[in-house]
Amino acid sequence: MAGIRLTPEEPEMPIGTPPRPQLPLSVAGAGGGSGGLEMASDDERSVAADSWSVRSEYGSTLDDDQRYADAAEVLAAAAASANFPSAASDYCSDKDDQDPGDVEGSMLGLQSYWDASYSEDLANFQEHGHAGEIWFGADVMDTVAVWTKSLCNIIQGEIPSDHEGIKSEVDENLFSNYPVLDVGTGNGLLLQALAKQGFTDLTGTDYSEGAIELARNLATRDGFTSIKFLVDDLLETKLDRKFKIITDKGTLDAIGLHPDGHAKRIMYWESVSNLVEPGGIVVITSCNHTKDELLQEVEEFSKRKFGKENMDEGAGPVSQIFRYIDHVRTYPTIMFGGVEGSQVCTVAFQRMLSEN
Repeated sequence: MAGIRLTPEEPEMPIGTPPRPQLPLSVAGAGGGSGGLEMASDDERSVAADSWSVRSEYGSTLDDDQRYADAAEVLAAAAASANFPSAASDYCSDKDDQDPGDVEGSMLGLQSYWDASYSEDLANFQEHGHAGEIWFGADVMDTVAVWTKSLCNIIQGEIPSDHEGIKSEVDENLFSNYPVLDVGTGNGLLLQALAKQGFTDLTGTDYSEGAIELARNLATRDGFTSIKFLVDDLLETKLDRKFKIITDKGTLDAIGLHPDGHAKRIMYWESVSNLVEPGGIVVITSCNHTKDELLQEVEEFSKRKFGKENMDEGAGPVSQIFRYIDHVRTYPTIMFGGVEGSQVCTVAFQRMLSEN
């Protein structure tokens, strides 16, 4: 299923039609909110977000083909008027290793985009009490929370590596105090869903101050005052503790949309590998990567870490940083180009106890 990148709740498209418009490379700037690059207008930014088929808690999902066409047209016009430099030529530091299947950069890979987006969401919350966007929808969020709870059996070593599926029965006395980190937490609603499942040591980080302020306000309003929220850039994290569980719902997707997304995804795995405890788990939910693509990316990270020569067949035991555990099997599937796949995937990896 590699190469199928479908947005949640997106209708099936004719064979030969790109599943999502490739946002112009030239739309993206250098990232991190750097000065000197003019961002698109609020209307253009709103259309760009809608083109990723974001479901709002208080609105509808706009996911028709025309929306994609409108978004691509608006972003192309914005890029032309701003005269942005080419991301491929100026911002990709790993040109020789670039995966030809990489997603093109877009505004959704820039911190300045998210700062503006969460500033708007915060204003909407203060004026109307709206919680903002629920990435991939509430059903996916609740599924991730319940499924993450079931994974705690693996941390206890109760399920072999070749198991057919994850057991749902978990001793709450064992997992409730497991430290959980939600990276790129946004409005923090996933952490609220995890709290409803019985987790008590919950931390959410985001590099956008507006996101963290919104998450704190929502948690206070909804009675989840024990959840901790911190401003922190995952790729340059200042956290000095490790966690039993790390969750990511859309953050790797956004990082991959940065003009230098290939290099930044390597930084992502390096940071996550340092933040999760040995034996702990990482749960990634993505609409831009298939399960197989995520497995391949984890394998490539290990090869980079240890050197490809140490992982060649016959070179001795294979060094792994993460091992694949399982993936959510209950998401609806569709047929695209004769291949069956899901519009969103959630995959779990376990941090190996040893890197040798």
